[in-house]
Amino acid sequence: MNEPAALKGQKLMRPPATAGLRHVALNVRDLEACERFYTELLGMRVEWRPDADNVYLTGGNDNLALHRAAAAIDPKASQRLDHIGFVVNEIGAVDAWFAFLRSKGATILKEPRTHRDGARSFYCQDPDGNVVQLIYHPPLSGT
Repeated sequence: MNEPAALKGQKLMRPPATAGLRHVALNVRDLEACERFYTELLGMRVEWRPDADNVYLTGGNDNLALHRAAAAIDPKASQRLDHIGFVVNEIGAVDAWFAFLRSKGATILKEPRTHRDGARSFYCQDPDGNVVQLIYHPPLSGT
């Protein structure tokens, strides 16, 4: 993995701890039924609907993203996880974590970007291939 020129030779320290694991994203077969389950039965509310295939729900201190599965999901498969998200309290922490993890050789899937809703995040993989997002999300972050 190539180091950016500005970081060459620098030993990066781990940024402050994350604010916790309060964001989960699931691939689902029946988006509408799952949305009703989480909203009508569990009391979550729609935070954002960027398009017909994605809805972001919140219970106040957490965030559940439901993504319509692009392909058929084996009904016997227990894993439908798209990614897990670690919330950080400051927007600049996203870039600090990105630089730190990249410097440690983590597999980066998507570089940091700011989303339409004001969130900023990037995606990497854990050693087993699970997708991990580090995200500043204003409704959940400390600022």
